[in-house]
Amino acid sequence: MQNKTRSFQEVRFIDNQKEKNIFFATLRQRVDGYFKENKLSKHHNSQMIVKTIVLLSAYILPFVALLMFQPVIGISLGIWTIMGFAKAGIGMSIMHDANHGAYSLSSKTNKWVGYTINLVGGSVFTWKLQHNFLHHTYTNIVNMDNDIDDKLVMRFSPHTKIKWYQKFQFIYSFLFYGLLTLYWTLAKDFVQFHKYTKEGVNKGTRAQNKTVLIKLILSKVVYFLVFFVLPMVVLQMPVVEFVLGYLLMQFIAGVVLTVIFQLAHTVEETSHPLPDENLNIQNNWAIHQMNTTVNFSRRSKLISWYVGGLNFQVEHHLFPAICHVHYPEIAHIVKRTAEEFGIPYLENITFMEALRSHIRVLQKFGTPAEISFG
Repeated sequence: MQNKTRSFQEVRFIDNQKEKNIFFATLRQRVDGYFKENKLSKHHNSQMIVKTIVLLSAYILPFVALLMFQPVIGISLGIWTIMGFAKAGIGMSIMHDANHGAYSLSSKTNKWVGYTINLVGGSVFTWKLQHNFLHHTYTNIVNMDNDIDDKLVMRFSPHTKIKWYQKFQFIYSFLFYGLLTLYWTLAKDFVQFHKYTKEGVNKGTRAQNKTVLIKLILSKVVYFLVFFVLPMVVLQMPVVEFVLGYLLMQFIAGVVLTVIFQLAHTVEETSHPLPDENLNIQNNWAIHQMNTTVNFSRRSKLISWYVGGLNFQVEHHLFPAICHVHYPEIAHIVKRTAEEFGIPYLENITFMEALRSHIRVLQKFGTPAEISFG
């Protein structure tokens, strides 16, 4: 059991197996070679631009139609449903790449495309700290990777204190997954801003943080003006119907986003290593990523398109600065190289196989008699 909260600065990756230290160097050389040989950019292509237009249009245009035509509740809820799936798609396929610096070679383009997170109610600043830094560096390490922190009634690590009611979490989890984006929109960014500043994850000065907080507040104000004041106060749309539709959109987006991310790390195949007494992880960072990350549905073009390559999480964690449209091709290189070095390449062949694995893990983490995942 590991309950001590540690500063992220204290944990290091140390690997004394020299033959495996060259794995990532070899892999990077081969991946770089693939792009050079095929004269390809590592960033967006026409497919990515089309996807960006489609997903943003599927989020913005239905909302405009909702405001202009104010349809009956049945049609209205259908529109909100489309927006829910589009909202999740923007998070997975557009802002995700941009905020990793993978969308474009241009930092300005990445910056502006990355701001699409504000359209769906989030904040670039806190998202980058949680996701780019903590999650990608310390994947599945308790108290470091916030993605596996205990959340309300949910337990995602075998190293935290178990509560009696969590034996039912495999049943009620998806209801709580649906609350994710609503909480994110209302409070999460402010909670994380305070938490990361207090803990030292946020390295900004007082003046810089003041500016960040002002921008955060303003972005939330604009969001709520557009989504609530404009429709319900200015246009006087029916309050109950509108709020019901808004909650439906949030629920759909929350379930989709949470499930897709959980299928990559909270499944049976992954490990949850703990630092040793010297606060070291006895593993190479790249191999740690291979041990804590799982692909799913690699052969499904539809899933790959919609989830922004997040079904290729192995490739994403090793090469987050490469646009996801290239993952299906470089996956062959990653898998072959891993096999050469005797490193596991973890994957579930289908979406349902991955989902069942996630549910079994929720059952195990909710069971007092569980055995450690190592």
